[in-house]
Amino acid sequence: MQFRHLAWVMSSVMLVVSAEALAETPAKRTAEQIVNTVCAACHAPDGNSAITLNPKLAGQHPEYLEKQLAEFKSSKRANAVMSGMVAGLNDEEMKDLATYFADKKLTLGQAKTNGAGSLGEKIYRAGNATSSVPACAACHGPNGAGLPKQFPRLSGQHADYTLAQLKAFRTGERTNAPMMMDIAAKMSDAEMTAVADYIQGLR
Repeated sequence: MQFRHLAWVMSSVMLVVSAEALAETPAKRTAEQIVNTVCAACHAPDGNSAITLNPKLAGQHPEYLEKQLAEFKSSKRANAVMSGMVAGLNDEEMKDLATYFADKKLTLGQAKTNGAGSLGEKIYRAGNATSSVPACAACHGPNGAGLPKQFPRLSGQHADYTLAQLKAFRTGERTNAPMMMDIAAKMSDAEMTAVADYIQGLR
């Protein structure tokens, strides 16, 4: 009888503990919930950031976005703000976020001065043979659409953001794309500024 009573007590305790553990398990967050609470302030709910130093995420290849999130989390891509933002995300949430932004429509921009025939167009389409800078179009496509799983979409990206990234590659502040570090090291400030402006208006 005592044994049965003890077994009953133990079963009751286990049920209570299990119920409490279940209650403490957080519900799965949707990508939209994460965007609204974590991402929207800097990148806007639709991924078309109004702050020009923050990248547009709308229409970007999901594989590229997922890779960047993972590298922010692992610190392979150093950025104090983004490292903090992704610290609480798991692999599934990062994948969901990448898909969410990839499905949004990109709002294109306009170049300020680097249109047809400009230095920006020259560097983007032909590079600079003298300094061994390759054409951006060779990897990112003639219209800046990029190549899924390999090279990001550039068209319509904020010039301020693109310029900042080129400089970060050149100084070694950003190290998660060795090929871009090598290319940026050969570019002048004028070339960087021009091609960033051209990319902003690319479509």
